[in-house]
Amino acid sequence: MINFIGTYDCKADSKGRIMIPVALKNQMAPISSKGFVIKRSVFQPCLELYPREEWDALMLKVNKKNKFKKKNNDFIRRFSAGVKEVEIDATGRLLIPKNLVDFANIKKEVVLSSAINIIEFWDKDSYEKVLEDTAEDFATLAEEVMGDDGDDGDVS
Repeated sequence: MINFIGTYDCKADSKGRIMIPVALKNQMAPISSKGFVIKRSVFQPCLELYPREEWDALMLKVNKKNKFKKKNNDFIRRFSAGVKEVEIDATGRLLIPKNLVDFANIKKEVVLSSAINIIEFWDKDSYEKVLEDTAEDFATLAEEVMGDDGDDGDVS
């Protein structure tokens, strides 16, 4: 499993191409040959870039859902809406499909933010607003998500 590190400011051109920063491209190098999948985020107005192996593992989980239950079928349809396979070209650019650029409201300024095993693609203004909106509640959220999970408190 890969663990991406870092947040990077980039620019998108008029065709939706983004030059992947060298530091991030170096992290992606060991897995680039297998490709990537980009999709809409479920909870935020951003995009998620999955290494192909991570995507395949997620699809194994989703595929276990009973498709004869309407709720599951509706989820799968929405979850997979707009999903595209993408590659980083020889010059280090990644082309984001137009419908996904529109979904994430990506203009010129873009933030690529690591989220453990995926990379989030944000319009810079949207990213800064989300960070600002959640800043006050982050300590409480951190405690709820990471605190008192039954271990001895050692984070190593």
